[in-house]
Amino acid sequence: MTAHATPDDVKKLAALARLTVSEEELPAFVAEFEAILGYVGQLETLDIAAGSDILPYANTFRTEGTPHEKGVWTPDIVKAFPNREGDALSVKQIIAND
Repeated sequence: MTAHATPDDVKKLAALARLTVSEEELPAFVAEFEAILGYVGQLETLDIAAGSDILPYANTFRTEGTPHEKGVWTPDIVKAFPNREGDALSVKQIIAND
């Protein structure tokens, strides 16, 4: 598969990432985006049967248990909050639900 990124693709991606890309920077980003898509597109050439396991599975979960007493660190963490409402961290809204 040949990847063909367009300036509009890069503008849409930049908008999703909340980045500003100037018209002067656009050709360089288009070239980089095409290179990334081309590299990722190489995955299509791999000869792997659907549903086959590539890597062996290993249990990476920790054992269940209580690592420390509940709430022992809460006062120290709350003191480090720049803004708070009670014991909750207060942050500025950055995503609108429009």
